[in-house]
Amino acid sequence: MNNDKPKTLEEMLQNYDPSPVEYDPQIDGDEEHLIRDQLLEEKERLKDVVTKLKEKQRETRKVRR
Repeated sequence: MNNDKPKTLEEMLQNYDPSPVEYDPQIDGDEEHLIRDQLLEEKERLKDVVTKLKEKQRETRKVRR
């Protein structure tokens, strides 16, 4: 157990820097959203392929649910 006294607000905020944080593509990874979009497009394409293959395999049989 930690028996230290709780820190005051001044102690917790002594290293606080109120300046705005700048966006840096090298650090923040600016292409991550592009990768996600590509994956979602590929998922949609594969979903359509699977659906068509299932329909072709089923042919004239009826599906009961």
